[in-house]
Amino acid sequence: MSPTPDAVPSPAGWERLLFPADYDTDARIGYYGPYGGSFVPEILHSTLEELVAVFDEARRDPTLWSQFVGVMNTYSCRPTPVTHLQRLSDRLGGAQIYLKREDLNHTGAHKINNVIGQGLLVQRMGKKRVIAETGAGQHGVATATMAARFGLECTIYMGAVDVERQRPNVFWMEQLGATVIPVEDGSATLKDAINECLRDWAFSMQDTHYALGTACGPHPFPQIVAWFQRLIGEEARRQMAQTVGLPDRVFACVGGGSNAMGMFLGFLDDEVELVGVEAGGEGLDTGRHAARLVGNDARPGIAQGYKTYFLQDEEGQMRHTHSVSAGLDYIGVSPILAHLGDEGRVRFEAATDEEVIAALRLLMETEGIIGALESTHAVAGAIREAPQMSPDSRILINLSGRGDKDIFTIADALGDEKWRSFLQRRGQEG
Repeated sequence: MSPTPDAVPSPAGWERLLFPADYDTDARIGYYGPYGGSFVPEILHSTLEELVAVFDEARRDPTLWSQFVGVMNTYSCRPTPVTHLQRLSDRLGGAQIYLKREDLNHTGAHKINNVIGQGLLVQRMGKKRVIAETGAGQHGVATATMAARFGLECTIYMGAVDVERQRPNVFWMEQLGATVIPVEDGSATLKDAINECLRDWAFSMQDTHYALGTACGPHPFPQIVAWFQRLIGEEARRQMAQTVGLPDRVFACVGGGSNAMGMFLGFLDDEVELVGVEAGGEGLDTGRHAARLVGNDARPGIAQGYKTYFLQDEEGQMRHTHSVSAGLDYIGVSPILAHLGDEGRVRFEAATDEEVIAALRLLMETEGIIGALESTHAVAGAIREAPQMSPDSRILINLSGRGDKDIFTIADALGDEKWRSFLQRRGQEG
């Protein structure tokens, strides 16, 4: 029977998840189950309230999404393709494997989706400066690119450890006009860069927007980032449905969670298994990893403005993390993913550094694709499970970034003696 003219379509799963208050008057705004919220100093409350109001108005304006998609199509080569990995599938046996190619975005990763969206919000707010944190450097490059396009001043905070292992991205950020500030505090990685951003923002909020790069932090950042990144999942679902059919399993790496949220939101209403792969580092039993949802070292807590699972000890002190990939080397995880994990909608696994390097080798040898170390965690997870699946089943992986930024880390991990010599000389030259 045809719907009546005034019938209202049921909201999509991602709408009910991200904006529960639109459908439930008792919903807690900014929370996903028990996770999320906004735990910030009083000085930041008014700025976050302004951002909530701007985003709430903007998301209800259909011209914003149209403008966003238009910019992404003409500036970042969207829609990115889905690639069938025929040779890898044949090598492994079992499921047919497909990649959503976010590595082909302008700037080389999915990060550009979120920052262009936030750049449009910055224009609505009339602010002139953006700041951002970065681990692997891809969000820093994307933010610097957005700032150059929109004519904004830009400052990027980056852990000193990550500055050293992501030199190519630091170079490009600076060439794009951004000021890159190495952070020496703590473990000198992503969590410390986020802390510095929050300090900066507390004293510059009148003219500055913090373009947070992942679906973490105080409300409304998880909501904003996931809303813009859903472009990935919506495209991928449409592309698969129109060609070979929906996948049986969807894999994405999980650091903070922006690329995983972007992919998973497109499939929430489908009978598709969603699998997030965390950084297993040197092994979950070693304590040198960044697995929050599958390890034994994480528990719910509040830090950096929100509640989620953090790697922390019995006294609530944050543990040091380890991963071969800078972008997954983080203590927390998106509160949205924590909730979906509790609900059983997303299954979480971990891949070790060793597994990731092996997966990278195999992906290069069979398909000529160089994935980012972060993204290759998802590839490693799929490689582990594909042989046990039937030949008529389908796996879709979000390849969230390309690996040229990781050249020094990969060369060292692969034990290439010529590159080791080059890296040694480079280190001696400072």
